[in-house]
Amino acid sequence: MRPIARYAAAGVAALALLAGGAVVAQSALTKVPSEVRAGAYALDAAHGKITWSVDHLGFSTYYGQFVNVQAQLTLDPANPANSSLTATIPLTEVDSNSDGLDRHLQTADFFDTANHPTATFVSRSITLDADDANEATVVGDLTLRGVTRPVTMEVEFNQAGPSMGNTYKAGFDGEATIKRSEFGITYGIPMGLGDDVKLHIEGEFTLRQ
Repeated sequence: MRPIARYAAAGVAALALLAGGAVVAQSALTKVPSEVRAGAYALDAAHGKITWSVDHLGFSTYYGQFVNVQAQLTLDPANPANSSLTATIPLTEVDSNSDGLDRHLQTADFFDTANHPTATFVSRSITLDADDANEATVVGDLTLRGVTRPVTMEVEFNQAGPSMGNTYKAGFDGEATIKRSEFGITYGIPMGLGDDVKLHIEGEFTLRQ
């Protein structure tokens, strides 16, 4: 089981991290949020994923990933309230390292991809950490199986600057936890299959030229 949202989440951080301070064009890498370039960014799907984990009947913690996530991030350092992030997660692109489980996740027991092939995340609010400018709390709406619920992510800015291919990137990590039952996914809960799903989001966003 692996919900989504967290993924697009990673980029959401950017919104919050760039509050206050003028944007400074950089030709080198920077770990200072106020020096990140403003503009429209797109997630590099090859370097962005959502790793999920869930309690497997008390015996272990089971891990999987969502890949090929699409996300768009708009950064406005002068006015973070104008920044925004949207993400689309293809639920058919889940990798649990088990072909049988991957197929089961497509059924009505879990994602019901015949009727809901994707999940989406849209940022709503961003709160900067008062003690660490590289961290932010991002609240957004996650829609999964046709159900929309708020999700809170803790996001950390890694760095920004020129990357391979002479592209300008900004990188973030994010963490969040959701209850799958809130999205109508209750299979296995009475047997001890975890309801809480932890999400770790990794995202490299490329500035559009």
